[in-house]
Amino acid sequence: MKGRVPTGHVLEDKGPMTKILTLDTSSEACSAALYIDGQVQECFEVVPRQHTQKLLPMVNSLLAEAGLELSQLDGIGFGAGPGSFTGLRITTGVAQGLAFGADLPLLPISTLAALAQEVREEQNASHIFAALDARMGELYWGVYLAKENRVVALAPEQVCPPDKVMVPDQELLHSAPWIGVGPGWNYRDQMPLSLKQVVTQFDVDRQPRAAAMATLAAMDFEAGKGLAVEAAMPVYLRDNVAWKKSNHRD
Repeated sequence: MKGRVPTGHVLEDKGPMTKILTLDTSSEACSAALYIDGQVQECFEVVPRQHTQKLLPMVNSLLAEAGLELSQLDGIGFGAGPGSFTGLRITTGVAQGLAFGADLPLLPISTLAALAQEVREEQNASHIFAALDARMGELYWGVYLAKENRVVALAPEQVCPPDKVMVPDQELLHSAPWIGVGPGWNYRDQMPLSLKQVVTQFDVDRQPRAAAMATLAAMDFEAGKGLAVEAAMPVYLRDNVAWKKSNHRD
């Protein structure tokens, strides 16, 4: 938990406050978070293949603890991907259902950006490579710089083998210390030598979390980036998402 509102505390109505619910089931973890005017309360559990049983109870718990109805929120953010295909479909479907019923905008958030944002907030990191295991010998990959309170992607996110990961600017690569975050960095021995020479700090156990997504979603909402329910879709990065589970586990 971070910025947790004490259990049983009901927020007083002190005028307009940004209130965003975020959801994520893109990995083996399941999480939901509630952002209220800069404070974030999160439920997080690593529960493989139990996302559908856990996610809505997390949402209900967070709303009840804050004394809020779904209709009192400003928007709903969700981990749009990349990540587990099944997990992304679960999160997107739940987010769309909740948003449709409460007439709220949706705020899709990159799971790679969420990884980078969490490291930005916790460690004040400014140069971040985020990598998730995409299975089938590939990684989901993103390159981020911190600008003010959020991380910004330097290039489009990609899916590729570890030895093909790209850095958009070689001069930038040597301009500052970099941190590698996410389980994709378990394959760092297969990455290009130029990358391994400058990334000396790693956080390979970190998974995408709704709490970091809540911060990004709140900023997107305030920037007017909310989408209609039918326009908010998962991001797979792979063109072919109908792969055979008999050969690869999602």
